[in-house]
Formats: sequence, C-alpha cells, structure tokens
Amino acid sequence: MRVRDPRARLRGWGGVGAMAVGCVLALLLLVCLLPAFRPAARGLGAGDGGTGVAHGERARAEAACTDPERQTLAPSGADGPTIEEIRSRPKEKRKLIVGVDQNSYRWGYRDPNSGGTAELEGFDIDLVHRIAEEILGDRDAVLFKAIPTDQRIPAIQEGRVDMVVRTMTINCDRLRDVAFSAPYFRTGQQLLAPKSSTITGYDDTLAGKRICTAAGSTALSQLTADRAAGRLAASADLSVTVPSQLDCLVRLQLGEVDAVVTDGALAASQAAQDPTVALKGDAFTTEYYGVAMRRDADDLVRRVNKILVDFRADPDGWRTSYRTWLSATLGGGEEDMRKSEPPSPRYLRDS
Repeated sequence: MRVRDPRARLRGWGGVGAMAVGCVLALLLLVCLLPAFRPAARGLGAGDGGTGVAHGERARAEAACTDPERQTLAPSGADGPTIEEIRSRPKEKRKLIVGVDQNSYRWGYRDPNSGGTAELEGFDIDLVHRIAEEILGDRDAVLFKAIPTDQRIPAIQEGRVDMVVRTMTINCDRLRDVAFSAPYFRTGQQLLAPKSSTITGYDDTLAGKRICTAAGSTALSQLTADRAAGRLAASADLSVTVPSQLDCLVRLQLGEVDAVVTDGALAASQAAQDPTVALKGDAFTTEYYGVAMRRDADDLVRRVNKILVDFRADPDGWRTSYRTWLSATLGGGEEDMRKSEPPSPRYLRDS
C-alpha cells in the first residue's frame, strides 16, 4: 500500500484555505463596490445632472462641511416620487405631515386667546401653510404633529412626518441624518437669565452656574464643546437637559437653574412671556433655521427650496410673517429684519 507524503495533504489543505480566503476577499470587495452602482431610492436630479450627481455632491460637501447652510440642492418646481407619494394618499388623508412645536411663543404655539379654537399659530406655522398650498393646493391640508426637540430627527428617519419645521438649526452633524432646505431664518445662541442675576453674558459670570439646554439641541453641543476647549468655565454645570426648550424656562422660573441657553429668537419670545427674565449679552454664534426632510427626498428638498425663494420674494410672504409674529420680540424695523433674514441662498452647484 502506498503511503502519501503528509506534507502533500498539508499542501492540499493550504490550497483550499487560500481559495477560501480569496473568496472572502472577493466578496468583501463586491460588497464595498455595490453602493457605487446602486441607484438612489428616491429623488429627481432636476436641473443638476441627476440624482447620482446630487448625492455625490452632497456626500463630498458633507465630508468637508464648513458651511452647513449651503449644503442643499438647487430649487426646482418638478414633481418627484416623494411628492407623488404625498399626493397619492387617500383623499381623507391627503395632507402634508409636519413636525412642529406647539409651545414656542410666536413660532409654533396655541394661542389661548384665539376664541376657543386654539389653532397653531406663528412664523413656522405660516411657512408650513405656504408649503402645503404649493404642494397640495390647499394651505390647510396639513396634519401637524407636535414633537419635542430631541425627537425631531427620529420623527423624520422613522417616517412619522414628511418634514420638520420647528426652529431647527442646520449644522454638519445633523446633515448626516437628515437633509435640509436652504435657510429661512438667521439667529444665534444667547443667554436668558433672571433680570436680577449677576450673569452678564456668555463669559466668566457663568462659572459655577447651572445652565439648562434642550437635549439634542445645538446649544448643548456648543456649550459642551466650549467647556472642553476652555472657552466656557469648567465649573459651569450643563447637567440639566430637557426634552423641549420651553421646559428650560419653567426650570428657570422654579429656581432649579441659573440660566438658559437657546437660540436668540426663541429666548426673546420666552422673555416676552415672563417679565422677570431677560436676554444677557449678545448672541455668541450665528445659526440658520432650515426645513428638515429625509435624506433621500431630493425632489421634496428642491420643491421646498423653490417655495422659500418665492416666500422671501413675495411682499405678503417672509416679511409680512415676520411683522405679524416677531416684530414685538425681535424689533420691527428694517435693520431688525435684515439681522434675521438669511443671506441669499447658495446651493451645492454654486460652490
């Protein structure tokens, strides 16, 4: 009987092992390459070379994000799959589903003095009605969903809303999770504290103070980063966070915190609700509100951007809404409006 050389068996198994490793590597390479060839699930490429180009530009812009307010798609009046999906809902449910606030005075709130109807009113609500009118032909074809600050992005990602119009700041971190329209309002982070407080602004007077912010807000991110970098006193206490921004005002009124940090536009509205508190110091950031939507809803992003262009150009649009809702808290003069109106929009193709 012939006896095989054991080294031959080992060489055979080595060949099999090498083949297995080669197959695994080939499979991994294929998996890595597939996204490059997979078409986008939704969206139109109207006006800029197609969806693939749009997503490619967006990905490159986000990778080197320095001006988040410019990372949006060019306006278009064309319909697409997202808009058609909204329009194809059963007649009794053919509404735009929008996440809003119901507690932000003059932005999105229920006025208790509105004759018993307590309908949602405010600057953001005016914009929602304008979008619904343009997309569905009926300004009242809206299903409002009140969502807390920390649920804005999950509500979009889980498909509970078509968009969020809720004083939502455009920033680089959020662009990884949702798509934004062009800016529709300019603001900045600012301090709110009791008038009698020794706090004078975003400075050393915050040492040892308890500061309230909303969970998931840009205020919390900014303060956390500033404290780590030494721009905010290390002893500043940032442990108090709340689901919705208005809860911070309640904590301040109860004496549970010493100050609130939020967007200056919201802080001014809160100061208007409580004469014992005031804005302290100037805004220490520049931020822009945008309409947030799903990342793959390119056609809806483009349509909203077209609506925003028209809203700002219309004499009965942006400026009328500002005068109606915000002039009492932010000032009604031309200079006041210029401070709040965002600059002319820039889109990905403009860069």
